[in-house]
Amino acid sequence: MVILTPAEHRTLERLEERERHLRRGGTLIRENDRAADMFVLRKGTMMSSVLLDDGSRQILRFLFPGDMLGVSSLVYREAPETISALTDCVVCPFERSAIATLIRDHPRLAALIMVYNQIERTALTDRLAALGRTSAKARVAAILIEMRNRIRMMDKEIGASFTLGLTQEEIGDATGLTAVHVNRMLRQLEEDGLIAREAGRVTFLNERALARAANYVDRYTGLDLGWLPTAS
Repeated sequence: MVILTPAEHRTLERLEERERHLRRGGTLIRENDRAADMFVLRKGTMMSSVLLDDGSRQILRFLFPGDMLGVSSLVYREAPETISALTDCVVCPFERSAIATLIRDHPRLAALIMVYNQIERTALTDRLAALGRTSAKARVAAILIEMRNRIRMMDKEIGASFTLGLTQEEIGDATGLTAVHVNRMLRQLEEDGLIAREAGRVTFLNERALARAANYVDRYTGLDLGWLPTAS
């Protein structure tokens, strides 16, 4: 665990001085548009995605409060992904130049941003490997675990039961499956005694077996941050 200094806290707070509200289904950043502001997600759940040549959508990752949005746009003139709201959201826009100031004045914060983006990159690599090498059931199981774990990072009270907040179409767009196939895999996970579903909530009945079925690796654990620069 990294404890931030008061100066680092103030720097992050300045990134959240402005607010913008976005309704469910709204688009914050559109793929191929001119890259402009970056954002911190304050409230709600969002997703990043790209459109494929056949018109279908591939969801790359899900985004939660505290996540920094538009980081990939830092090195491109045009946004490489679309970021849209899965729920009603509050985001905090800030100019991209603020990142240059942060790197100059607070190198440890800059290193932490790099750490987080490496975690995301590794998780995305896992997703890519799963799309080509694991079963449909494993892909759906992995999404369920990933969503629960990210939600639990914000609310430590959440245990085996949680509100998923995704449609079967959205799960399909993240796993390369049709909504019909997702429905079939969810029913199979239920029949296997791994999960239960009721009124939009999912309950893990045998989490260890579910993780085995998903070939899931939690990329937010086992971190080695001993190399981080000391606080100034």
